[in-house]
Amino acid sequence: MKKIIAVVIALVLTLSLAAAASADVVYRTLDEIKASGTINIGVFSDKNPFGYVDENGEYQGYDVYFARRIAEDLGVELNFVSTEAANRVEYLETGKVDIILANFTVTPERAEKVDFALPYMNVALGVVSPDSRVITDLSELTADDQVIVISGTTAEDYLIKNNPEIRLQKYDTYANAKNALENGNAAAWANDNTEVIAYALQNEGYTVGIPSLGSQDTIAPAVSKGNETLLSWINDEIKALAGEQFFHKDYEATLTETYGLDYEDSLVLEGGGLVE
Repeated sequence: MKKIIAVVIALVLTLSLAAAASADVVYRTLDEIKASGTINIGVFSDKNPFGYVDENGEYQGYDVYFARRIAEDLGVELNFVSTEAANRVEYLETGKVDIILANFTVTPERAEKVDFALPYMNVALGVVSPDSRVITDLSELTADDQVIVISGTTAEDYLIKNNPEIRLQKYDTYANAKNALENGNAAAWANDNTEVIAYALQNEGYTVGIPSLGSQDTIAPAVSKGNETLLSWINDEIKALAGEQFFHKDYEATLTETYGLDYEDSLVLEGGGLVE
């Protein structure tokens, strides 16, 4: 009898542990996504030219172009989920999205919470400011100056860590950050250099006085921590797409109007940087 009771207790404990482990899993595996017929991909809706909604209500941009190819090659429908910089990690941790494609810079801190696939773009930080007072070095900022950042971005993290003396003006959306700069609420705006370069090219009266701040980083797709089947598929997809120079085509279709061709080879990464 004692042996039977011990076996029952062990079985109950095993089932309880299995249930607890299952409850911690928020993601859908590759097979589950295929079986559902739909994939949920988080992209920006207000960050032209990388992810935005056009005048017809359609998603467009560099990340959106890639998202559509992912869905096509998986053979499933695509559901765009509008995301902001500050909730990219949260959306993966809660299973709201299967993949984040929203100019997600790879950092060690983020890699502790999500799994990054191979990168598809190079990026650094940059600072844009009005032509009336172009900031070419952070040392030019006074104690009265403020710098605009988007909450949850690498620009915010970098300035807090390396320049804690600089007063930050934080916004949740890119639209609000741009409005603040244009209204003269701050001396400058720090963000991905791709974003500030695009802003200066599209808006007369602004100059990227600091085109590269901090280290050179990469942008990559991200999935929920532990979602190995989906991560492996994305890595294989990125390597396979190198054979057709997919991300160069993506750049030429979505970014050339903003940047021209001069930045193409410096920004685009094919095959995760593993394929020449």
